[in-house]
Amino acid sequence: MHDLPLKATALLIAVLFWLASVQNASPREIVVPFDGRVPVEKPAVPNGYVLRGNLGDVAVTLRGPEGVVDRLSVADLRATLDLAGIDPGSSEPHDAKVFVVTANDAVKVVDVSPGTVSVRLERITSRTVAVQVKFANSPPQGLQPATGSISPTEVKITGPESSVALVAAVFATVRFGDVTTDLTQSAPPVPVDANGLPIDGLQVEPGVVVISVPLLPTATTRTLPVLWNVRGNVATGYWISRVTTDPVAVTVRGEQSVLAAMERVETAAVDVSGLTQTRIARVPLLLPDGVSMLEPVDATVTVTVVPLAGTRPFTIAVQVQNLAAGLDATTDPSTVAIVVAGPAPTLAALAVDQFAATVDASGRGAGSSPADVALRLSQLVTLQSVTPARVTLTIKGR
Repeated sequence: MHDLPLKATALLIAVLFWLASVQNASPREIVVPFDGRVPVEKPAVPNGYVLRGNLGDVAVTLRGPEGVVDRLSVADLRATLDLAGIDPGSSEPHDAKVFVVTANDAVKVVDVSPGTVSVRLERITSRTVAVQVKFANSPPQGLQPATGSISPTEVKITGPESSVALVAAVFATVRFGDVTTDLTQSAPPVPVDANGLPIDGLQVEPGVVVISVPLLPTATTRTLPVLWNVRGNVATGYWISRVTTDPVAVTVRGEQSVLAAMERVETAAVDVSGLTQTRIARVPLLLPDGVSMLEPVDATVTVTVVPLAGTRPFTIAVQVQNLAAGLDATTDPSTVAIVVAGPAPTLAALAVDQFAATVDASGRGAGSSPADVALRLSQLVTLQSVTPARVTLTIKGR
């Protein structure tokens, strides 16, 4: 207990120095995986291009003071891509490095997984496409839509080159209500692919079109088949194998009594005189007085003309080839009969000198032996039969 006050003071000073040392000591540094994943943000891209690829998110490992590094949230981390070295003109994807920064300078990023993301820079392009009307439902009973109008008739589509190339049509869909008057409605034009599915990621200008559709009573209209009308005869040796019309049917309107008596709509006559090949003609449709078409249109008539096929017989003398010097040869029989097939005009123009029947006497000496007949034909016909196909070749010395 000697000098107790002095000893107590010294002890107090030592405790104070220890507390100050603990307070000023650097916290322990640790490495920990971040609890969660960090979404990769889309970086800035060159003008006229768009970034294509699934950015996703990444796992991050951090190093920093204990009590700080293990308390960071997603809001304290930012992940993005380094596009250096990505060729904007290439259609192939490239691996872009992912880099992550933290909001606290005391915390460092040790590892990022995955370290790269496959992306590509795709050119932005534009295209003008006509807008088509699509009806979501039918008009009220007793009415049918006539040819409508769209304003504007075309829209400009802008977006990634590959997406713009997929656009097969642009539809503006309208819905008929219970009103029986003509329809006027605004609708957004929607780009679709060949399967009719909407294509996302495209900008359409203007974003709205106005559609006007007149409604007509069905009692004054009727849909009838289109019947073709041909005049004249094709060239000799040819025949008409098929006649088609486009459209195959049209809707007409007029007085009910007149429409009830109509069974078809005929085209104006198509002249086929002397034809030797297919003809496509655009001709008007013939309608009685007081009847008109719901959608005015001409008909396209296609007359398919093909040659008649046939056969023709020929008798050809057999010739001996490659006979050795000092020898004579004969064949029994001396002729063969052939039948060829082909277009009638070609068969009619053939002459017997366009064919050849030969036997090969190479290496043969005096005597008789069978020999196969070889035929040379015109490329425009095909051989149906040859009689006989083998002859007796007799070779004698002179």
